[in-house]
Amino acid sequence: MEQYEWLADIERLVEAFSNAKAQRTYLEHFRQSKLALLAAEAEIKNPERYKSAASREEYARRHDEYIAVLEGLREAVAAEEKCRWNLKQREWKFEAWRSELSWQKAQQPRNGYIP
Repeated sequence: MEQYEWLADIERLVEAFSNAKAQRTYLEHFRQSKLALLAAEAEIKNPERYKSAASREEYARRHDEYIAVLEGLREAVAAEEKCRWNLKQREWKFEAWRSELSWQKAQQPRNGYIP
């Protein structure tokens, strides 16, 4: 059973990758919502100062809560990429293993005939 432990490892990585991707996607969409909420907050907070859409957006983009969302998004992207490359590495190892098996099989005599 030891030779198939890598399958369990791949299953674990697939789950971690899907969770990381879900978190990244959620944060990407939440970032847009947070930007809109903060822009609306700016208008309520000081309607005279934040008359234009550009000034409200500037307020929202400078806000600590928006910056925290961006930092969370950065971490989510890093986690997703780490999982993706770990999966890719397992795929390369699997392909190398398959090639090795194929080469070993090609080296075996067939039907007792040795060239």
